[in-house]
Order: sequence, then C-alpha cells, then structure tokens
Amino acid sequence: MQKSQPEYEVVLLSDVMVPLRDGVRLATDVYLPARNGNAVSEPLPAVMQRTPYDKTVQARRDDAAQYFASRGYAVVFQDTRGRFNSEGKFVKYLTDPEDGFDTCEWVGQQAWSNGKIGTFGISYGAHTQAAMAALDPPNLACMFLDSGGFTNAHDNSCRNGGAFELRQIVWAFNNAKASPEATADPKIREALEAEDLGAWFQRMPWRRGHSPLRWVPEYEDYIFKMWTNGDFDEYWQQPGICNEMFFEQYSPVPQMHFGSWYDPYTKTTTKNFTGLSPIKQGPVRLVLGPWTHGAHDAAFAGDVDFGHESTVAGSLADDYNDLRLRWFDHWLKGIDNGVADEPPVTLFAMGGGDGHKTEDGRIHHGGNWRQVDEWPPREATHTPYFFHPDGSLSTGRPPSDAQPSAYQFDPNDPVPTVGGNISSGGELIIGGAFDQRAGPRFFGSEAPYLPLSSRHDVLVFQTPPLEEAIEVTGPIDVRLWISSSAVDTDFTAKLVDVHPPSDDFSNGFDMNLCDGIIRARYRDTFDRQDLMTPGEVYELAIELYPTSNLFAAGHRIRIDISSSNFPRLDVNPNTGEPLGQNRRTVVAENTVYHDADRPSHVVLPVMPNRPRQRRPHRFQLQPRPRPRQRLLP
Repeated sequence: MQKSQPEYEVVLLSDVMVPLRDGVRLATDVYLPARNGNAVSEPLPAVMQRTPYDKTVQARRDDAAQYFASRGYAVVFQDTRGRFNSEGKFVKYLTDPEDGFDTCEWVGQQAWSNGKIGTFGISYGAHTQAAMAALDPPNLACMFLDSGGFTNAHDNSCRNGGAFELRQIVWAFNNAKASPEATADPKIREALEAEDLGAWFQRMPWRRGHSPLRWVPEYEDYIFKMWTNGDFDEYWQQPGICNEMFFEQYSPVPQMHFGSWYDPYTKTTTKNFTGLSPIKQGPVRLVLGPWTHGAHDAAFAGDVDFGHESTVAGSLADDYNDLRLRWFDHWLKGIDNGVADEPPVTLFAMGGGDGHKTEDGRIHHGGNWRQVDEWPPREATHTPYFFHPDGSLSTGRPPSDAQPSAYQFDPNDPVPTVGGNISSGGELIIGGAFDQRAGPRFFGSEAPYLPLSSRHDVLVFQTPPLEEAIEVTGPIDVRLWISSSAVDTDFTAKLVDVHPPSDDFSNGFDMNLCDGIIRARYRDTFDRQDLMTPGEVYELAIELYPTSNLFAAGHRIRIDISSSNFPRLDVNPNTGEPLGQNRRTVVAENTVYHDADRPSHVVLPVMPNRPRQRRPHRFQLQPRPRPRQRLLP
C-alpha cells in the first residue's frame, strides 16, 4: 500500500519564538526535510504538537519528529505558555485555544508551509488540539487526538459527578518541579522534592498557602479553583475545558478520536465522537482499545492481559507512528490508502480469554477487535438489572416489600482506589484492571488485605454464574433511590467481571471494568448545589465510564455501591460545607432502596450473541523493513 517513505535528511530550526496576540512568545522547534544538509525548498504539509512536557523530549518520543520529517512533513513542536522555553504565565488548559489559533496562523505564513496542518499528540497534546479546534483556526486540515481533548472537564477528568479528581493534584505537584520558578530557584525545587505527597493526601482538604504546592503559587491557584469551584458556571464553560459548548463552531476537519477503556478521558473521547460526528463533514472517527493512558504497545492494563492482538502493533498498524502516518498521508498529501473507506468506529471488546496466569503473573482475559458504524452500537439492548436485598442482581423487578440496604460511610476510612480510569497518579493512584482486593500497592489499603467486597461500607449486587456469555458494550448508567442521615454525601458505583476460582487463581479474580460517582448536592443539576433533608428519599443517577466486555459463561456480573473511591476522587465529609474547605467530618448512615416503587438498578447495553472470532481489520498492514533514521540531538 502506498505511503510516504523515509527519503529525506532532517534539519532543525531550534527555539523559533512565535509571537502571540498579547505579545507573549512561544518557543517552537521546526524539523524540516532536507537534502545534502539543506532544507527542501518546496512548501510542505505540517504536523504539529503543542505540549507542556518539553518540546525536545516530546519530539524524540516515538521518534516522532525524525519519523515524519524524513517522510516529507514539516514537523512543529511547541512549548505551551509558561512551560520550559516559552514565555508567559502557565494556566493549565485555559490559554491553549487562542495560543493554538495564533500558532496555526503563524505556521501557515511560513515559507516552508503549504498551508495545511495536521495536529497530533497524547493527553495534554490532545487537549491543545481540541482547545484550538473549538475556535476553528486557520490552516488546520486534520487532527489525531489521542487520550484527551475535553468535551467537558467538569463532567469528567477534572471533576467527576461533582467530586474532584485528585490525579490533577499529582500532575500539578510533579510538573511544578519544571516550572520557571523552580528552574530559576533551586531552593524551590528542593522544597518540592522534600514534600511527602502521600502524607499530604492524608491531611485533606488543604488550604491555600498551606499545601505542598505553596512553593509555586500559580500551580496552587489553578488547583484550588478546580477543587473548590463545584458548580458548572462560567469558569467551566470556557473553550479548552468545555468544548461541547463550542461544537457548532468547532473545526470541521477530519479527526481521529483515539482512546482506551482504562483511560481517564474515555468519556471525553466517546462524547467528542457522538457530539461532533453528526454535525461535521469530517469524517470523525473513533478507536477504543483496552489500554491504560497512552499505553498502546502494552497487551495488558494493570494485572489483566488482553493478548498481543490488543496492541496497536498487534492488529492496527506496523506501529503507532505508522498508524498516524496513514492518517496524515491521506488528509494532508491526498494518498489513496483506504483511510477514507474505514468504518467510523473501531473498538476492542474485552473478554473471552481462558483465564490462565501469564508469565508476568496476569490473568488472561483476552478480547477481539470489531468495527461498527456508530457509537453506541445500535444493536445493543439497554437492559435494566435490578438490585435485590439478598445481594442478587437480575432482570427481574424486586418485590414491593423488599427491605432497603444500609451502611455507615466514615470519611476517615474511605474505600481505597484499586485501579480504574486514571493517569498522572504516579504510585499514589494506579490505573488499570485489578482484582478488587486491598493491597500494599494501593494507597489507603490496610492489612489484612481482603477483597473490597468484604467491607461493611460496600454493597455488592451480583448475578448467579452466567449460563451463557453476555457482552456489554456502551455507556453504563446506574439509577439509585437513596436516603442519608447527612445533608450531603457521595454514592459510587463500579461494574465488575467476577472470574470464578481456577487452578491459577484459587480465589477467583474480581476485575473492575468501569466506575462512577455522584455527589448528592448535585443530584438534580450541576449548575447549583442543593443539600438534602436527612431521611428523605431521593433519586440519583450515576454515569459510569463506557466499556466493552464479554462476561463469559461461569462468570458473574457485579455492581458495587459505596460512597468513596480514594484517592481517585476527593472524599465527601458529609457535612455540607463548601467544597474542598471543610473542617469537620461526620459518619453518614446511607441507605439504598430496591423495591418495586424504588427499583435501584444498572442499565447495561447488552449486545446480541455472536460468534467470537476475529474479523479482518482494515487498519492491518503488512510489516515492511524500514531503514532507521538518527534523530537530531
């Protein structure tokens, strides 16, 4: 199949300072195709990434700069405002729309540019793409957004069901060490290095000027704005963090939304697709794999193995750069390589493996790739599974006299996070799929290390062992009828695939698939807070992350209900005090109702039975040897 070949040398224009509308200049490296040591003279299509992670480091990641420039692209890497060699003050996410717009305009004016720009990047590198796309910048021709690009940061990734995602704090703390302040003053970096972030997590909430971020006030400031500003107001309705409010003016160019089932941006990835594909010529594409954040080359997530075919190199392309090259070759160079004919959605349906223990000690869960025409798949039947007082989960509605289930939620003893949709958490907050059992790897766990289902504050509802396999693919929603002794509290829900005991896993394996939370004060709307009346019954909705999983015969489908998931999410003190500013905690008596009039349940998108065989994948290319290029220092 025709594709651009590595036929050029590469020259580098280093630290070109790109002027913005407010006079700030952003440090930009431009890698150009060359012959005999000189850049080629003809205008070229450009591929661009704007990053807060050091443009030089990102250019070397995956050999990206060398790879694309040697194949006839001008490659642009830029430090975002206030990071590394760029000027200005860093404000996470909020300056990226205008800065990206101005950079696109600048690229189009350069002699080496033919006026067509493709953008790419993972995580923050996807956020910067979506931020500028919300303003429909000039010269933008296509995008490849991987694991990011906020649809609505208040809905997920910064806040989540009214709670605050604490991984944002870990990111701020670690990246503050490379701030201009820390770079200019070694004492600031030394102070940051001396802080024990795990100890600080045991002293939440923090106060301004009295936190581990106090050494770098601009980082502390933006974190406290996210943490304490819970209402969906004008702060959250800005381009860069709420692009769904700008979908009408959003760039109509071809765009790939590439994501993972265990990524914190899975909701963003799917909602970008469902929001943009009906209104943009695009085309708009969606790919979802079984990975953690950006880990496309790993055949596992956490302690669960999905097989080599689950990786990009295993099924989708020769490698990750090859996958992106096909996208850019078609939309920037007009190469007819089949990209335009591919179905809109490609996803990996997890499950179907034999459950053996791999050489790395992981459970083999398996899965296969599938292509469909839309997301969510139209053939899924949205089926309610009801909770029963005996802990069962079934499609049968509970009886009218079913007694509720109650538990005590103590904010000082939260349920520890064991995997999930997480990034940037370091060793404090670990993402992926794990047996839902406390252990020394997971922050907040205490011996004896027992299953989370053994806790008094976790309600467990599960089916009997399945007589035949059931595939669940799509968004997951939980509907609860609850009451509480507190004026405010949280309710969490988690979908679990319960593997039965086996020779390799004598206790079975309770594999987390996805989770969600709702802060009760936001039960009706995220626009404003409304505390509860203790003892009154309320209806709540919890939106879990989407997933695709085959629950094999002999497995159980399980839903865990509780009131905390720490340190993935901040803990509700149950007092109704202002968010992130409480001084007190109280134990809440929380009750979940499951009778005919108040039928708490989960809605599962159940797919029709189909043979489990791997279909040929249109992304599959025949591997070809390629000469290795040396990346410029």
